[in-house]
Amino acid sequence: MKMLVAAVIALVLSAGVLAFLFMHESALLPLSAGFGPQPQLPPPRTGLFPTVSVAPAVGWRPGEQPIPAPGLGVTAFATGLDHPRNVYVLPDGDVLAVETNTPARPEEGFSLRRFIAGHIMARAGAGAASPNRITLLRDANGAGAADTRSVFLQGLNSPYGVALIGHRLFIADTDAIRVFPYRDGQTRIDDPGAILTELPAGPINNHWTKNLVASPDGRFLYVSIGSNSNVGEHGLAAEEGRAQIWEVDVSSGGHRSYATGLRNPNGLAFAPGPDPVLWTAVNERDELGSDLVPDYMTSVRDGGFYGWPFSYFGQHVDARVQPPLPDVVARAIPPDYALGPHTASLGLAITADSGLPAPFAAGDFVGQHGSWNRRPPSGYRVIFVPFAGGKPDGPPVDVLTGFLDAGGNARGRPVAVALDGRGGLLVADDVGNAIWRVHAAAP
Repeated sequence: MKMLVAAVIALVLSAGVLAFLFMHESALLPLSAGFGPQPQLPPPRTGLFPTVSVAPAVGWRPGEQPIPAPGLGVTAFATGLDHPRNVYVLPDGDVLAVETNTPARPEEGFSLRRFIAGHIMARAGAGAASPNRITLLRDANGAGAADTRSVFLQGLNSPYGVALIGHRLFIADTDAIRVFPYRDGQTRIDDPGAILTELPAGPINNHWTKNLVASPDGRFLYVSIGSNSNVGEHGLAAEEGRAQIWEVDVSSGGHRSYATGLRNPNGLAFAPGPDPVLWTAVNERDELGSDLVPDYMTSVRDGGFYGWPFSYFGQHVDARVQPPLPDVVARAIPPDYALGPHTASLGLAITADSGLPAPFAAGDFVGQHGSWNRRPPSGYRVIFVPFAGGKPDGPPVDVLTGFLDAGGNARGRPVAVALDGRGGLLVADDVGNAIWRVHAAAP
């Protein structure tokens, strides 16, 4: 019976009936209206079916690459990877590419919703078996491209976050933070490592990526943990320990909730300065229309509550969440800067000196993975938001575009971003299976 149901649904999907049902709504506002400290937030638009507009993943053809902004160039730092979602630069200049994907969930069984979601993920270039591997890329001659690569660490469980503190390398799998001994110049880790602390996972485990950043003094790790649902539809008991950022003591593994009400925090970075401040990029809720809700980046307050699931962008109540809790909504902190509705802003790299030419010197680079719940699509690019005085100061500027072709297909999807310390910005592209390096254009 299960196979028969799946076959019928697959036939409907292939016939385009589902596409017709899911594409009835489109944006009424320009994408720019959903950016900045005070984005436009129109009334929600809901219906029997959510808007679904997926850019089919096709990859890059020979000779193709993303389009850099004027004054910038782009080269392939590494190609032929397997779904790289994160990139981390070690102190010696070696680069770790985290090759990962959605963890297996055999205990979930079959449901119509999960079947349709799986179909959408497959079209978007996700949903394949996770490589569970970290690859080391080395540019030994400084030419701006990796000339050697090696399997650095394998046998992981949907890894994502990476942080090095001294001679300890911390990896955030989907279910635990693991720690491994590391020495400078090492090209492979065979040590089995140890678990520092377990992380919420379980049979649902939506928003499975767990990112890491180390505190400037090296005493703590901050780990991003996304929600198990869109707006709590599985019940709040399923959200225990989720939709928040944990602070983890690296000496003991003890943890506490540092900030809550963050639907899917992903990018993590400390803004440089005399008193470094933690920032995060957050993916907001879906199914309120193409113009809602903007993803955002925000400075993170210790003990702060940012609204999810009861409200968005401060005290804007989400009527789908019952019962309403006005006392909780009253505590919700508005985020600092909206990043556009449904852009799937994942990567975050904040710097005071990127090594790139103006206007890309001091500010925040954001990798926008791209929408599925907006018509027309949003994201599918890397942007730069200038900073002044430790805060966003001005509209976003395109850094890298061209990930969508003229037919609306995804040649690539940018995820994490990282500065390489050599005047370049590295961009993980999980559909193009590449790491791109953005640099100053040749004279």
